[in-house]
Amino acid sequence: MPQPSSHLLIGLAYVGFVSLGLPDGLLGVAWPSIRTFFHLPLDALGALLVMFTAGYLGSSFSSGHLLARLSVGTLLALSCLATAISLLGYALTPQWWIMVGLGLLAGLGAGAIDAGINTYAATHYSARTVNWLHACYGIGAASGPVIMTSVLSAGHPWQWGYAIVGGGQMVLAVCFGLTRTWWQPTARMAPPAGAPTPMGTATSRSTLRLPIMWLSMAVFFVYTGLEAAAGTWVYSLFTEARAITSSTAGMWVSVYWGSLTIGRLVSGVVVGFVPVSLLLRLCFIAAALGAVLIWSNLTTLGSLLGLALMGVSLAPIFPSLIAMTPERLGEAHTANGVGLQIAAAVLGQSLLPAVVGVLARHLGLEIVGPALCAAAVVLLALYEPWMALPPQRVHLVPCIRR
Repeated sequence: MPQPSSHLLIGLAYVGFVSLGLPDGLLGVAWPSIRTFFHLPLDALGALLVMFTAGYLGSSFSSGHLLARLSVGTLLALSCLATAISLLGYALTPQWWIMVGLGLLAGLGAGAIDAGINTYAATHYSARTVNWLHACYGIGAASGPVIMTSVLSAGHPWQWGYAIVGGGQMVLAVCFGLTRTWWQPTARMAPPAGAPTPMGTATSRSTLRLPIMWLSMAVFFVYTGLEAAAGTWVYSLFTEARAITSSTAGMWVSVYWGSLTIGRLVSGVVVGFVPVSLLLRLCFIAAALGAVLIWSNLTTLGSLLGLALMGVSLAPIFPSLIAMTPERLGEAHTANGVGLQIAAAVLGQSLLPAVVGVLARHLGLEIVGPALCAAAVVLLALYEPWMALPPQRVHLVPCIRR
């Protein structure tokens, strides 16, 4: 029988992923206004992304270490508090350098939320549930552009959008704090009857010695870079290079993030009937096709539909790869592996959009299309050898975590 609090915990996990997506959805629509407010060049976004990445990497790389010493609930409460402070700081600061500094705190909070919930979900729930969990990220990311577009359309400053989301994060921090003692291992953590019992947890160094770990990190790096670059730069491409109205562009960026949600909800059902490896391969190919439609710009509608196709195609990739982590790496490496994958993901999420920004400043915003297409092709090229490597089956003797 499930614990009485189990449904509330998975509900909070869903809300936690909504909160992860909201700031990502805000930024793409808010950036032109932020740039005008602080009198910044087009590629100044890179500074904020780099600081966010540094914080995210720090918390993601240390997630296995932290989860060995803190309950998941305590970690999530502290992480949401850090994220709330950073977002409210965005809304209040009059200086760009302060906002960049707050990006470090935002990254620390978001990275711990991401790694903590993903580790809990990968070891407690099925691939179907993990897909639905990540669909909640899409709900947040789709809601972010709606919130910011509504704020701007009403004539309010962009800071209002961050204040609204920051307030919501503060409420979530309180919820995680009140339930922090409920986040305990369940019976699902026990190995199947007759299976070898894992006797210890791998060190981070031993996990990094696995070739499959490095390929996995590369896949996560490129995937999240592609997802974030589309969500961050397509709005600017449509409004500043292709004369599409801000309301239309904002709506279609919401469609992009919303299609991630729909795709993950649907894939949560599909994974019960279609092999995950085949589903992922088809998704990589479809994502590349969507990028080609944006690049070619044959018609405005074609470009907009290409963006939506990318959202649907990218939807199952991240949660399916997370759900496969225990099988591919083994239980002893799962906590470290998820943290390293999340760290690689946020590195790609920040660095690739920053690179696209530099290219756009020097070559024009139309470079966004071919950049997305190139990333989609590289992603497929990395996935094939990743699947070809045999899964890690080693069970370790007891060891002291470094």
